[in-house]
Amino acid sequence: MSELLDIPEVVGLQSRSDIIRIPPELDVPLTPRVRHLVDTAEFRRLVHISQLGLVSLVFPAAHHSRFEHSLGVYRMMLLYLQRLAHVPAFSEQIETKDAELMIVAALLHDLGHWPFCHPIEDMRLTGVPQHELFANSFLLEGEVADCLREDWQINPRDVVSFLSEKGRTSKLKLMQSIISGPIDVDKLDYLQRDSLHAGVPYGRHFDQQRLIASLSVNKDGDRLALTSKGRTAAEMMVFARYVMFSEVYWHHAVRSATAMLQRAFFMLRPQLELDSLFRLTERPMIDAMLDTAGNGPASDLLAGLFGPTRKLYKRLFEYSFFDRPELFHQIARRPYDWLVDLSDQFATTLSRHLARRVAPHEILIDAPPVKLEVQFNIDVHEVKAGTYRSLGDVSPMVETLAKRQFDDYVKKVRIFVHPRLQDAIEGDASIEGLFVETVQSMFPESG
Repeated sequence: MSELLDIPEVVGLQSRSDIIRIPPELDVPLTPRVRHLVDTAEFRRLVHISQLGLVSLVFPAAHHSRFEHSLGVYRMMLLYLQRLAHVPAFSEQIETKDAELMIVAALLHDLGHWPFCHPIEDMRLTGVPQHELFANSFLLEGEVADCLREDWQINPRDVVSFLSEKGRTSKLKLMQSIISGPIDVDKLDYLQRDSLHAGVPYGRHFDQQRLIASLSVNKDGDRLALTSKGRTAAEMMVFARYVMFSEVYWHHAVRSATAMLQRAFFMLRPQLELDSLFRLTERPMIDAMLDTAGNGPASDLLAGLFGPTRKLYKRLFEYSFFDRPELFHQIARRPYDWLVDLSDQFATTLSRHLARRVAPHEILIDAPPVKLEVQFNIDVHEVKAGTYRSLGDVSPMVETLAKRQFDDYVKKVRIFVHPRLQDAIEGDASIEGLFVETVQSMFPESG
């Protein structure tokens, strides 16, 4: 029997005591050394940072926390280890100390998240760190670091390296593929958890148990794979991810709120001390931004998001990879300050057209960010035949939704306007032409 099955936390999966309960009716084992980590101030901070941030403005029950999600990812890692302990290609190279590093990394993978982290990171502004690197100060000193050394005999720098650097050995690559890859423990938890709290079915319609039961290792021994028994479950997971992005994460009203927050942060950025700001929990960070905004234009944006009355910007135009590919590619994945320049120029054009002032911040352009989503590229092991084939090669659905560029299918370019402009703009067919002309003006012909 694999020594991995003797790890206290894996053993704890069968326990009915020393557990914490999280939705949907899941028991998470708490050994003394896990409880010590969970009770640190650094980890407890995640209780007050929501998993989906602005999504709750559209899906009002989506208030679950990074704390809850982190416990779910930790539990999922235990289930993966429990299954992979029976896979010789995994258990023969992964020792107990390796598995314990993976358990700790799963529990602490979101420690560096600050409120509204992903929308702010997507802007790629100077001085804004990656959350994986921002976690270093929480991991390398203080109670978390002491716990890692004393309770786990793990060097905190090994956790930092595991979470933020690409592995150089095949063993390390295999370990990291379990926490960041096509079928990682993070995705398996957040798809179902976000779907549950948002009140939609999309992220829960794949067979999680079947997927875990089919976990394997690829031919080179450096990434997770699936046996052929898990093919349908994997296809359903691909579709679940596609629909969650399309209908929840990139819902047009969610993206309106996102564009408002991003523009407010962009305007306030020179006055904000980011290291201090990002250590705050959600409400204190909102209050700090409101204080900095004062009576300036950013306060109008923030009040629409966090004030007593929700006032989201209205969708004016929308362009997808399919209906306007040339326009889509001209705007998608541009630097954020380029999008601001485009919206400012369009505001000027609109001011002339409407014969009234349109403030720069009253036009917002939301576009797919530079960073791309992880592609669903995983091997399927035909055990009897002894062959490995890419899931995309054996599944037309996966070929369409995952192997090609996922971002182009679910993310759109959208132009939002302040609600006060809606009446003046509505029904004016010439305005879209003015926007297209403004875009073209950003690409002057050479020579």
